[in-house]
Amino acid sequence: MRRLLVMRHGKSDWSTGVSDHDRPLNRRGVAAVKTMGRLLSSVGETPDLVISSTATRAHTTAQLAAETGGWEAPIKTTRELYGTRSEGALSVVAGSPVVDRLMIVGHEPAWSGLVAHLTGGSVTMKTATVVGIEMLIRDWEEAPLARGEIVFVLQPRHFTHSDATLGDR
Repeated sequence: MRRLLVMRHGKSDWSTGVSDHDRPLNRRGVAAVKTMGRLLSSVGETPDLVISSTATRAHTTAQLAAETGGWEAPIKTTRELYGTRSEGALSVVAGSPVVDRLMIVGHEPAWSGLVAHLTGGSVTMKTATVVGIEMLIRDWEEAPLARGEIVFVLQPRHFTHSDATLGDR
């Protein structure tokens, strides 16, 4: 079995006047992403590998979550996760090395479509939301034809900084 962690980027700053691809996170987005990084660590759900969209807001999300959560996972980026659909995301997943927990960081509407495709479930992928999907596969190359089960949905608005550090006490 493998665990796929699907994370949407944090809230971005629309006021910067840069291209969509280069849009940064805003302050609320940074805070939410840091909460999620700590939270995933405190509940034992840190990824072994993170693959992020090359968009600034997604790559920054991956970096901040990893730094704040103390993750040792390498972070790779691919343009294939920017502006893709669920099929494109599954192609990236299928080409990933075998790790127990793989996180992909990207965008809507692809992420909610991906969760629905893999699980048959509907999840509102608000910014910085993380969905954990248990996949009954041995290798990630099996993912495009596999189905999984949602094992958790974490949205930052449901947690505070103190919630995200419960495991540190």
